[in-house]
Amino acid sequence: MDRPRRLRQSPAIRRLVAETRLHAADLILPVFVREGASAPLPISSMPGVVQHSLDSLRAAVAEAAELGLGGIMLFGVPEHKDAIGSGATDPDGILNVATRVAVAEAGDALVVQTDLCLDEFTDHGHCGVLDSRGRVDNDASLERYREMGLAQAEAGSQLLGLSGMMDGQVGAVRDALDDGGFADTPILGYSAKYASAFYGPFREAVQSSLVGDRRSYQQDPANRREGTRELLLDIDEGADILMVKPAMSYLDVLADAAALSPVPVWAYQVSGEYAMIEAAAANGWIDRERAVHESLISITRAGADAVLTYYAAEVARALR
Repeated sequence: MDRPRRLRQSPAIRRLVAETRLHAADLILPVFVREGASAPLPISSMPGVVQHSLDSLRAAVAEAAELGLGGIMLFGVPEHKDAIGSGATDPDGILNVATRVAVAEAGDALVVQTDLCLDEFTDHGHCGVLDSRGRVDNDASLERYREMGLAQAEAGSQLLGLSGMMDGQVGAVRDALDDGGFADTPILGYSAKYASAFYGPFREAVQSSLVGDRRSYQQDPANRREGTRELLLDIDEGADILMVKPAMSYLDVLADAAALSPVPVWAYQVSGEYAMIEAAAANGWIDRERAVHESLISITRAGADAVLTYYAAEVARALR
């Protein structure tokens, strides 16, 4: 008789034969930085997560580096917005200022990454600029992305996270970086990014002013093969890393990406995934520590080479 239980009988044996392990260096912490904030501001739908001031950002970066995290992903929360997201390309805009602060604090200890998308900066909340009929104009948005890419690279970003889901965004930003003297700046293409209900708390975190939805440019949750198509397009356009977002509801897409991609594949455990664990744990319905660990193990097991997660610092401390 085969007895697989022989390798499950003690914590020591289970640890020895574990097929998947978490490492701090594979975790990336998303960080929100709010313009004008003098202290960290709690986000009600994401207990334990805050909008940082520039001072608290320094402390968060220092802790992330000390814990051995792989990186941080910066999101800016501006005081003022307009139709084209001017603050995204302003050298004195909050995201570019925060990038310079984080790079100075981090040194070579971790990778400072920036979200390259207009949704935090536009008064309509969409990821691109709108045409005269109120639709997201793909090609006009690419022009803004090119400008954003240069602004973020000039601020010192070490990895640009293209999350807007415009067709051709990776190629457009790659060309702008190469022509602008930033050929060594890598691109993280948010390739398989779905129009998900699990982004809700994030919109509070960035004070989104979204009108309508993003279903005309983010992917339909019903489609698996389409995710592969998007991933292959981004590889052809020069993406250095690919992203699947959200993570837990799209583990099949993540596994597909990991199997076919010649470049690293990451996944984003998004705000709604975090909020669900926190809410269930607060009600005593699940064991919080086990659920957090299991959720990240499942994402890694499906093929993620790294995971963006709001639990990054907490899990890194626990792994010690």
